[in-house]
Amino acid sequence: MLERGLLCIFIGAVVLIAPHFLQSDFWRTTVAGAYIVGWFALALGIALVAVELRKRAQSRGR
Repeated sequence: MLERGLLCIFIGAVVLIAPHFLQSDFWRTTVAGAYIVGWFALALGIALVAVELRKRAQSRGR
């Protein structure tokens, strides 16, 4: 689950940052319009990583 979380964080960050670097107006507006998806992917990725790290910490404590 850690890999999926990291991938979601990466995708979310790319979607949020990409409009600042794109040259084409079409692609910039298209990707900028998906900012809600970017924030959702970022939040989901952080949640997945947090759950996995908590699970690993609990298994170490036993």
